[in-house]
Amino acid sequence: MSAFEKLIKHSKKVSNFSHLASICGWDQASMMPAGGAEARSEAMAELSVHIHGLQTQPQLAEWFNDAENEALNTEQQATLREMKRSWQQANVLPEELVEAQSLAGSKCEHAWRSQRKENDWVGFEKNWAEVVKLSQEEAKIRSEATNLSPYDAMLEIYEPGTSSASLDIVFDDVKRWLPEMIDQAIEKQASESLITPSGRYPTAQQKALGLEVMQLLQFDFNHGRLDESVHPFCGGVPSDVRLTTRYNDSEFVQSLMGIVHETGHARYEQGLPKHLAATAAGEARSMGIHESQSLFFEMQLGRSAAFIERLASLCTQHFTNQDAAVFANDNLQKIYTRVQKDFIRVDADELTYPAHVILRYEIERDLINGVISYNDVPELWDTKMQHYLGLSTAGNYRDGCMQDIHWTDGAFGYFPSYTLGAMYAAQFMASMEQSVDVQGVIRSGDLTPIFDWLQQNIWSKGSLLTTDELVKQATGDVLNAKHFKAHLQQRYLNK
Repeated sequence: MSAFEKLIKHSKKVSNFSHLASICGWDQASMMPAGGAEARSEAMAELSVHIHGLQTQPQLAEWFNDAENEALNTEQQATLREMKRSWQQANVLPEELVEAQSLAGSKCEHAWRSQRKENDWVGFEKNWAEVVKLSQEEAKIRSEATNLSPYDAMLEIYEPGTSSASLDIVFDDVKRWLPEMIDQAIEKQASESLITPSGRYPTAQQKALGLEVMQLLQFDFNHGRLDESVHPFCGGVPSDVRLTTRYNDSEFVQSLMGIVHETGHARYEQGLPKHLAATAAGEARSMGIHESQSLFFEMQLGRSAAFIERLASLCTQHFTNQDAAVFANDNLQKIYTRVQKDFIRVDADELTYPAHVILRYEIERDLINGVISYNDVPELWDTKMQHYLGLSTAGNYRDGCMQDIHWTDGAFGYFPSYTLGAMYAAQFMASMEQSVDVQGVIRSGDLTPIFDWLQQNIWSKGSLLTTDELVKQATGDVLNAKHFKAHLQQRYLNK
């Protein structure tokens, strides 16, 4: 057996345990009773340590060295590159840190679920301080191993090849034109009449509607399912994808588009190259590319005129006891493109969303780089929220710095992926429209040509290409934010 073959076999063993960890994580967030938290945290910490032990076994260094001297084809070389990158990322962390982070993250996240409701920053801060300390320790170790800044070393986990310097350039550009565009869109919409959803939209009917939309989006229910959680997410593994959303009986708007968003993540997972399953090359390219798929579904497709027409018809069928005027094409379009400055990121409209992301990016960058302390975050959050969106979160931790789940388990470096994803999505749509009549395809009810383009240009590539190579091969250019700005200008100011 060649060294490369040994690495593939070992990668599949690691993948099997990671599969179990992913399903346990989904269950913890969606199904597990509160009383199971402590035992589950211990079990998942033990599993994390075991996986880390497998990822850092001594013989791997020799196998990688030998494999690099073997005759490998282009695909095998890319697979080796990605496996080695994953190995290097895991190998720098000591086992005791991995275990401590798993325990601290589980404890913080579980307590956060009730502390957020109670606006309990003091209680949350006690747990979060440990998460931040361990994350800063991880960042320092990764920084020393990569010669990157602590934050850039963490960013590398989610966005390989991206730096805070490049993000600062992109985000500084957005900050120059976004505030004015937001104000212009709000002023433009102020004179528009809008019928807001009222009454009751039972969860059962919302779920039935969501499932039908997932069918339209060609989700493979033989390899996945839809459930509920406090924070919507897509988890599991490509062969068993787990989506969640959250329902509010007083409105249907958020849960429905949340399902569209998570289905985009899921379709990407289901479309990854199956012959590379259980290897690093068979995984998603980056979190930004992953988010580009969910935002392509939600923003590029889901809020387009043709897709809203289909949603309007489906809503009328599922909510038969509600005012049909709410579901008129024009009204539903206004609902789903309404711009409003608000506190909550996951409920934010497409235009204000980048402001939420940039705020978090700037805070986590300075936190991990040691420029600020964890207890500075509430005041900084309030200051930045007032600057970017004109809102104050002073004393309102629930709708401020405690609203997200990501920092509770130390996922620092993750937030930029959201706006990078929106930019990639706009660029993919601009390229797709050169060969596909997207609106016509949606109106036909068979979205296959859209998914064929994504499968051919994005999904089937896995991580065989770098992010820049993937985007350039699909669109003819590396990331170019002009497509994102043009998309927003067209949808919110020129229509």
